[in-house]
Amino acid sequence: DGATMGELLKHSDTAMYHAKDSGRNTFQVLNPQLDQTLKRRVAIEASLRAAIKLNQLDVHYQPIIDIHTQRVCGLEALLRWRHPSQGWLSPDQFIGVAEETGLILPIGHFVIHRAAHDLAKWREQGANLVPVSVNISAVQLERSDLRDTIQRALTQYHIEPEMLQLELTEGSLFEKRTGEFREDAIAKLRELGVKIAIDDFGTGYSSLSYLKRWRVDWIKIDRSFVRDIVTDLSDHAIVSAIIAMARSLNIQV
Repeated sequence: DGATMGELLKHSDTAMYHAKDSGRNTFQVLNPQLDQTLKRRVAIEASLRAAIKLNQLDVHYQPIIDIHTQRVCGLEALLRWRHPSQGWLSPDQFIGVAEETGLILPIGHFVIHRAAHDLAKWREQGANLVPVSVNISAVQLERSDLRDTIQRALTQYHIEPEMLQLELTEGSLFEKRTGEFREDAIAKLRELGVKIAIDDFGTGYSSLSYLKRWRVDWIKIDRSFVRDIVTDLSDHAIVSAIIAMARSLNIQV
């Protein structure tokens, strides 16, 4: 597996990281595929660090349409990477590395401030503002002073808190090692007056007791249930049940 000490250490690290990613308490034997995976990861990390310094990251906005009025009722901020050789890259191609390396913290700070900046710009141009949704990762909840970051952005650009909606996945609401619900973190964010939405609802920790405790404004039903809703009776029943429960708890869907 290597002719020098450096090669052996690098290859053993590769296998170790893969073992950790596979759930820990296991072992992995190095193979060429693992080596290529690590090399891609290292290359993405290096390029992403450069992208942050060179302002290659951008935010695009996806409109949210009210079915009844056919009007735009919100926007979702979507992170994009303007890669110098590969063109526009979506988060699924690099966000995992960003979370593993901690780069998600400066990236998340950038997206929050960019959304607030753009809201202020649109207001100056006379536009009718609608709320903007920003995705928040588990790492941001754990390791950054997210509340202060949001407060500073809202204050700097004079944006009303209700114009910003934070989208969290079910998994991000729970501490990975213990499964403990991050109730305090959510409460601190709600104190700001921003809206809270649960993304990909129905795939992780969903239960009636947690739905009661979450105290959120919106839930977004996972696409795996919505995709076949007109052909799969089970999906139709599940979505109908989620909508009924949420409405009874005064949560938008």
